[in-house]
Amino acid sequence: MPHITYVESDGTEHTVDVEENMNLMEGSTINLLPGIEGMCGGICSCCTCHVYIDENWAAKCNPMTEGEKHLLEGSKHRKASSRLGCQVVITYEMDGMRVHLPPDQT
Repeated sequence: MPHITYVESDGTEHTVDVEENMNLMEGSTINLLPGIEGMCGGICSCCTCHVYIDENWAAKCNPMTEGEKHLLEGSKHRKASSRLGCQVVITYEMDGMRVHLPPDQT
């Protein structure tokens, strides 16, 4: 299983195994990590799974959908590296990936 490290805004790190074909939101919530709520259950209708993807990992992620872009436009902590964790599908190529959480998700 790919190892994914979730980094809270204060620098606290949590490395967990995430099954291939799950998404970043599921990987966090199934492991009971802080900072990602996934209130919509992963249907891309909220921003409670907002993450930042390091540039060197972005090319390994599936493309962003228009719906995801639209939701992220309303986030006050949006960056160029912003994604919704529920929309990023895990593959074996992502083993070792690090994602960072915005400051309003603790």
